Amino acid sequence: MKASASALLDCPCGQRSGRGLATLATCCGPRLSGEQPAPDADALMRSRYTAYVLGHADYLLATWHQRTRPATLELDPAAKWLGLEVKQRQQTGDDQAEVSFVARFRLAGRAVRLTEHSRFVRENGLWYYVDGDVS
Repeated sequence: MKASASALLDCPCGQRSGRGLATLATCCGPRLSGEQPAPDADALMRSRYTAYVLGHADYLLATWHQRTRPATLELDPAAKWLGLEVKQRQQTGDDQAEVSFVARFRLAGRAVRLTEHSRFVRENGLWYYVDGDVS
C-alpha cells in the first residue's frame, strides 16, 4: 500500500484521534512498518489487531515473545475482521502489562467474538505479547 493511500485510511484498531478515527499512517502503520515501536502494551495490542486485519503474520510473530511464540503462523484470509473494543488496560509492573479486549470477526458467514485477557512484557525497551486467556 502506498503511503499516501494509508494516510487516508482509518486505522483498523479503532483508535480515536481528535474528532475522529486515527488514520493508519498516524496510528498502527508506523509500528507495522518497523518505523516506530509500540510505546506501551495497549498500542502493541492494537497494532497486532491491525496486523491480523491486514494479514501481516510476520509482524505478529516478531512481536510475540520468544518464550511463547509459535514457529509459524497461518492467518485465514477468509476471516473478515469487524472491530476491536479495548475493555481494560493496566500496568502490572515496570515492564509488565495486561490488556483485555473483544475482537469481532466473521468467518464462513458466522459472527465470532474473541474475548481475551492478554499479558505483555517489555524487554530491551520493546513490548511483546506473551499470552492470553480466551473466553
